[in-house]
Amino acid sequence: MARTGKAIISCAVTGSIHTPSMSPHLPITPDEIASEAIAAAEAGAAILHLHARDPSDGSPTPSADVFMEFLPRIKQSTKAVVNITTGGSHLMSLDERLEAPKRAQPEVCSLNMGPLIFDYSAAGKRVQEWKYDWEKPYVDGSYDRVMYNTNYYIERILTEVGDAFDTRFEYECYDIGHLYTLAHFADRGLAKPPFLVQGIFGVLGGIGPDLRNLAHFQTVADGLFGDQYYLSTFAAGKNQMRFCTMSAMLGGSVRVGLEDSLYISRGRLAAGNAEQVTKIKRILEELGIETASPDEAREMLSLKGGDAVAF
Repeated sequence: MARTGKAIISCAVTGSIHTPSMSPHLPITPDEIASEAIAAAEAGAAILHLHARDPSDGSPTPSADVFMEFLPRIKQSTKAVVNITTGGSHLMSLDERLEAPKRAQPEVCSLNMGPLIFDYSAAGKRVQEWKYDWEKPYVDGSYDRVMYNTNYYIERILTEVGDAFDTRFEYECYDIGHLYTLAHFADRGLAKPPFLVQGIFGVLGGIGPDLRNLAHFQTVADGLFGDQYYLSTFAAGKNQMRFCTMSAMLGGSVRVGLEDSLYISRGRLAAGNAEQVTKIKRILEELGIETASPDEAREMLSLKGGDAVAF
């Protein structure tokens, strides 16, 4: 693993898993997403991982037009690196998922490194009343749904977004096998170092939220990528801060945000993304771990710079 002595804080602002009925603080409209992203950057996030939602009902949308309602505002208000999803939601086609990245040509996009059972149906059991008709079928349906990224899809994303726009990637690895998939594309020269390897733990269908799994994950990544990668880690739900802390203690980076957990502590909803960023930054500072600025993150990850995007 590459080591600079500084941890990059990423913030995943809204995602496509949680729904409006699960938290009143989940940003839905372009104004809310922009405000939450700017606040997260001001709190210390160097990278902002962004999805879009239909402002009328909060459902995930791939619409580039909706993305462009908040991307320019975020760029004008912060120096943070903008990271746009290529995962979208389970119900979108690949062409739909690439609509916004191709329009915006960002510095970074997320890239899921393989297919995965992605079951978040248990999250719906805590909801007493649904605000919108789409929410319950969407959440319950994840019990019988696969997050779909084949090697063909991955190659298309690497070439149609990465090569086309000099965009780099947050390689989202939900299991050990996804590290080997990344190594396959690195060997072919399609994935280029330095790699930002995002280990994701605790999703039902992926690797479990056991800290011993994080140690194994790092060992495998070290063997495959040596000093050509940066480790970042998060765990879904209640294990979010524990895994982020361990990742930083191992020399890696961290990701927080309402996409990954709606809570700030046991039984208490986070009031916003900035609250989670503030908490993990405080933990890192108390451990003597410095956090990277956006420009330092750009240098670490060899990014093209904010002036080279299309928004």
